[in-house]
Amino acid sequence: MTTARGARARARIEVTAAIKDEARRQLAAEGAAKLSLRAVARELGMVSSALYRYFPSRDDLLTALIIDAYDSLGESAEAAHAEVAAAGPRERWTSVCVAARHWALEHPHEYALIYGSPVPGYSAPDTTVPAASRVGLLLIDIVRDAYRGKGVARTPLPAELKAEAQRMAADLAPDLPPEAVAALVAAWAQLYGLIGFELFGQFNRVVEDRETFFRHAADQLAHGVGLVFPEPTATLGKRSGTAGS
Repeated sequence: MTTARGARARARIEVTAAIKDEARRQLAAEGAAKLSLRAVARELGMVSSALYRYFPSRDDLLTALIIDAYDSLGESAEAAHAEVAAAGPRERWTSVCVAARHWALEHPHEYALIYGSPVPGYSAPDTTVPAASRVGLLLIDIVRDAYRGKGVARTPLPAELKAEAQRMAADLAPDLPPEAVAALVAAWAQLYGLIGFELFGQFNRVVEDRETFFRHAADQLAHGVGLVFPEPTATLGKRSGTAGS
């Protein structure tokens, strides 16, 4: 019985992978809005009722593809960060951003699925949140390490934004100053905006050396979240009003 269960489990894994692969081909050819379980089943030589045992609805299949895409992006960013883990915060930050860009260029249709136009009639469930958070949490950790070490520069917040920044800090990183968290949220949006502009053609006939441009922009985002200190630690508190541990 154990052997039979193991064989069934392996078969299910293989069929699930085949369904996802065919669905990704449909994403590339038709876009997420036209993803069809019946079309996937037809291409795989399955009856629709058999496919429904793996994914009861189109939304279930979309959710699985979205989680896979976020996890793949997160794994790429985490691997790039691991290679420079002993470096300073700005180099670590830029490495993560560059890894996200490279992943998007290699997986344009999956990037479009997670950061492109919303799929009509689909609402992502909470099960997508852990995978979707991986890159953001990595960037938060980089800023947190800087805050506990050299410090981060605090950009004054307008009075009308303070309450919202405090709320975001409480939700995302209670140990960081609200100014830093507000800047992190803005940088997160700008990062994917930069990638999206390149991927979807808005930089055509505008930016030619896109790798150099992106690295500079990523460094500016690091500056925006307060990672601005190349000086020795001893000089920081006197010159910039930093916050540290």
